[in-house]
Amino acid sequence: MKECVVIDGVRSANGRAHKDKGWFRNVRPEQLLIKVYQALFERNPKVKPEDVEAVFCGTANQAGMQNDIARLTWLAGGFPEVVATNGVNQQCPSGMAATEHAARAIMCDEGDIYIASGVEDMEKVPMMFAMDISPKIFERYNMGDLPMGNTAEKVAELWKVSRKDAEVMAYWSNKKAAAARDAGKFAWEIVPIEGEKEDGTKFMVTTDQWIRDDVSVEQMATMKTPFKENGVVTAGVSSPLTAGAAALLLMNREKADELGLDYHIKYVGGAMVGCEPTVMGVGPIYAAQRLLKRARLTVKDIGVWELNEAFGSQALACLRELGIAQNAPFDNVNVWGGALALGHPLGESGCRIIVTLNSIMKTDFKDAKYGVAMLCGGFGNGNASLWQRVDK
Repeated sequence: MKECVVIDGVRSANGRAHKDKGWFRNVRPEQLLIKVYQALFERNPKVKPEDVEAVFCGTANQAGMQNDIARLTWLAGGFPEVVATNGVNQQCPSGMAATEHAARAIMCDEGDIYIASGVEDMEKVPMMFAMDISPKIFERYNMGDLPMGNTAEKVAELWKVSRKDAEVMAYWSNKKAAAARDAGKFAWEIVPIEGEKEDGTKFMVTTDQWIRDDVSVEQMATMKTPFKENGVVTAGVSSPLTAGAAALLLMNREKADELGLDYHIKYVGGAMVGCEPTVMGVGPIYAAQRLLKRARLTVKDIGVWELNEAFGSQALACLRELGIAQNAPFDNVNVWGGALALGHPLGESGCRIIVTLNSIMKTDFKDAKYGVAMLCGGFGNGNASLWQRVDK
């Protein structure tokens, strides 16, 4: 089989999904995606748009502005009509699924060059927008158990995650994200895109909007628990509504060498799993276990982890069950912060955490042989992908 390497990974900053306060409130989701595609070609001039075999794009809510966003974005951006596109939906892991499909196509020698991406604007296309769920679902599951906040409370109860531990995790997620931002860690991956401040002033957005510099465990302790009386889940320990786009340029290693392009990680494999929808947040447990078993590796073999933080309770349950860590701060998990600070634009996040993993393994974790990115998804999806350092 061929080897699939990451040539480049870029993303927009993650903006707040708010009609009045969001920096990208007047930017459509396909415009964010077009900007990251353009950046890939500008940064890698040896690769032309017409050289791309296909573009796989993950989006959780494919309705409204995001209806067939894979194809319509490519055409709206003026890119070649002859390049195929494929929209992918796996709820939150959609961007990761898009990446895995593209990587597998390369490994099967169906093409040399692919783009994998993810995008979501949770203000313009809200969760559950235009969704009509089959009544059969509610014959199988209690309707009140399926909303994500409710599932996070159930996970907290079953995996015995305390509110304090979730709040400490959120605290460190914001602290690490702020430190990474201030040190310029994200500068290599974030594409500057024009947005607007709350007063309407236009500016180039180069940092994630949701990072809380004044994060306080004491303040989080005063927040209400809307899903369960005296529960664990509050706004402070939940990933916020966000808008953002991310993309990866993937290539057959032989083609990359022929073009003289740089790379430092390759795709080893992925594992998609289904799990019980009322505890959807623990999907990464089973995905990572399956992935490591197939690769004949253990948790100790993985040098760095990117785990999407949908909720503090969910993330801690996964890390504890897998034996990676017990409580924040973590040594090798979300070292530049996670979704509790950076935001979680649903279909974008699966791609975004691979973009960030690529950045981290290029800079701060140069000695890590393996990295894993993993995340849960609504209605009981889990996904994990394994990446290995390679020497050119």
